[in-house]
Amino acid sequence: MQLNGATNGIPKRPKPVDPKDVAKLGMAAYRAPSLFQPHRAREALADAHAGKIPPIVGFFMGLSCPPVAKMVAMFGFDLVWIDWEHAATNVETMTQIVHDIMFCSEGKTMPFVRVPGHDHAAIGFALDAGANIVVPQIETVEQAKHVCSAAKFGAKINGTRSAPPARWFPGLSDQRLDETLTFHQNLNNQAAIVIQIETLAGMHNLDAILTECGDQIDSVWLGSLDARISMDLPAGGILGDEEEWLEAVKVYEAALAKHNKPASGLAFGPPEMKATLSRGRSMIVVAADTYALMASMGDLATIRQDYPAMDYSKVYSQ
Repeated sequence: MQLNGATNGIPKRPKPVDPKDVAKLGMAAYRAPSLFQPHRAREALADAHAGKIPPIVGFFMGLSCPPVAKMVAMFGFDLVWIDWEHAATNVETMTQIVHDIMFCSEGKTMPFVRVPGHDHAAIGFALDAGANIVVPQIETVEQAKHVCSAAKFGAKINGTRSAPPARWFPGLSDQRLDETLTFHQNLNNQAAIVIQIETLAGMHNLDAILTECGDQIDSVWLGSLDARISMDLPAGGILGDEEEWLEAVKVYEAALAKHNKPASGLAFGPPEMKATLSRGRSMIVVAADTYALMASMGDLATIRQDYPAMDYSKVYSQ
């Protein structure tokens, strides 16, 4: 963390993160004064989008397993996506996983929590834990406004987030990155909001959503699986060459280009597929716990060939 060397009681303001520091430290260059606070994630996503640093590379945690989180935190990914939407996770486990990612990585990895829907309380729980949020199924301007309001403090920006009295403690975890702002204004500027567009209507409404809320939305993730299902297209893959799908993707991309807004998404598979999926995306998820486990099925098939049936009663014969 770099601060201007102001003295004589003049409040300090943070300098922009130097890309050279990112090359050395990874996302630790964007860490906050306390690991109980979110990183300077908004700045990191903007820097990646502008090409100042490489794309933000992430790992998808689809299983609610704190021991796995502790291990993944040491791998060196820029972010870990914690799926609270589709996993059997309660608030306590989600919070523990967020803290495991932050502390076991020593601030080198940013936690992003996909919250279960648009619930005001769930958004607050994830942010209170010190995470950034991914919000699924954004389809309308009204929904986007609700999410941004729930994620921000202060009436001047229509924030309705409640300040937790027992989360950050004076002198211990409430240090301000920017001393010209209040602590809660700092949190507003640190934690990132990623929205997922997962329907055809959402793609067509994205221009209006970014017109109204673009200053508070930090990246837009095209949820291809749900979007294709909602359009009654085959869900077997997240790509597609149907004319209606390609036209819908053009609408999504045009809105992002118009508002100069970062894009995000998956980038799995062989090189050609990864190149297609990662096109234009400055935040990409490239690995997952579930896929790593599924890979063992191929190992099992090979092992069965290595160990054919035999009479084991003769192996230890006298």
